[in-house]
Amino acid sequence: MIAVDTNILVYAHRPDGTFHKEARECIEELAEGRTPWGIPWPCVHEFIGVATHPRIYAPPSTLEQALDQVNAWLESPSLVLLAEPDGYWTALEEAARGARAGGPMIHDARIAALCRVHGVRELWSADRDFHRFADLEVRNPLAPGRVHEPPARYGRRRKAGAPLRRRRAPA
Repeated sequence: MIAVDTNILVYAHRPDGTFHKEARECIEELAEGRTPWGIPWPCVHEFIGVATHPRIYAPPSTLEQALDQVNAWLESPSLVLLAEPDGYWTALEEAARGARAGGPMIHDARIAALCRVHGVRELWSADRDFHRFADLEVRNPLAPGRVHEPPARYGRRRKAGAPLRRRRAPA
């Protein structure tokens, strides 16, 4: 099963976005196909929040437009909404620990855990942070030349109050 992240849903919905046409075509292909595809419930909630947020879009989608869009996706007979089943906590704990997630990254860990427990083979997302979840195959369907992006590199964080390292000037 392919699952779809919030950003792809937003791009498909908002006609003023750079990737609107490509994202819309991707979602339509899934929605009109016979193969099951999924949207994690947290992505539904986040989609509504992002699409209607006045600091993100001017003008934002109205609540009615966002809800109508979700209802249109729900009409797809092959759509599966990914919710927390029994055993979800273990998957969330493993995803969070494995990615060393904290703060806002817990939201991504939640989506990764939902994908794992529902047997998702691939998550479509333009968010590179999902590559931190080693057991989750992530593909950006909007970047044709970079279908399987390499994992993002994360350096060590500096301890609170520790000085920044300065580069030495060349001799």
